[in-house]
Amino acid sequence: MIALAAILWGLDGVVLRPALYSLPVATVVFLEHAIAFVIMVPFLIYERKKLGRITKQGYFYFFLVALFGGALGTLAITKGLFYVNFANLSAVILMQKVQPIFAIFLAWLILKERLPKKFFVYAILAIIGAYAVAFPELVPNFDTGDKTTVAAMFGLLAALCWGASTVFSKGALKDTNFRVGTYIRFGLTSLIVLIIMLSTGGHTAIPTVTGTQWSYLFIIIFSSGGVAMFLYYFGLKHTKASVSTIAELGLPLSAVVFEYFVHGKLMNTTQFIGAAILLFAIVMVSRLKAAITQ
Repeated sequence: MIALAAILWGLDGVVLRPALYSLPVATVVFLEHAIAFVIMVPFLIYERKKLGRITKQGYFYFFLVALFGGALGTLAITKGLFYVNFANLSAVILMQKVQPIFAIFLAWLILKERLPKKFFVYAILAIIGAYAVAFPELVPNFDTGDKTTVAAMFGLLAALCWGASTVFSKGALKDTNFRVGTYIRFGLTSLIVLIIMLSTGGHTAIPTVTGTQWSYLFIIIFSSGGVAMFLYYFGLKHTKASVSTIAELGLPLSAVVFEYFVHGKLMNTTQFIGAAILLFAIVMVSRLKAAITQ
């Protein structure tokens, strides 16, 4: 289930989401969350009694999850994928794999969780790998024609936001299950991004959405959106942490495969080496994370 969700996210990043690049980023993120939430409303009504069991602090954590994980994180990765102009999409997606680094560090900073000594070794390796992916010439250059470096930075920002969301999720899910949590997250994210979209004028683009773009939006909703998230959480519940970490590698690996077969693009040798170092470090960090929570 986790591997399938990861592959769907890879499909989203390389094939589906970039097809919407002509629309404002906030418009895309709002539509995908708002439509998905409308579909979820009947299920939320069915489990409405569980809403009353959530404390005020729990709802505050849900707001933070929606703000960082739902709104800012999705806006950042979407902006990065749009910015790269169909070149090195997999490089942008790889950058978000540093999320566990941020999650463990923020858990130490905010929740005062124990930080293993080995964490720093793997964190440095992850930084080296991410640097090679973002700067294949090994020298920072923000003037490249394909804008890969700037786009990769948006991917890194998304990883930071999702890492923060992971930490806040621990507080949010204390009083409810992941299904109700998903409904609340999509609802609050829709409201937050609605405000951003209205303030930036993105709502004026909604009437211009073409039939093809609506098709892509609904494919995202019923594949890499809410469906993938449910598959992922279901898989986490029934899979060992060590196995789920490996399964999650389906995201970057599928992204590379999709980019090659759909767009005819491949990362260069330096980026592949950097990606290998990055993924190794993330697997090891994820195992440290699993050991901490046991």
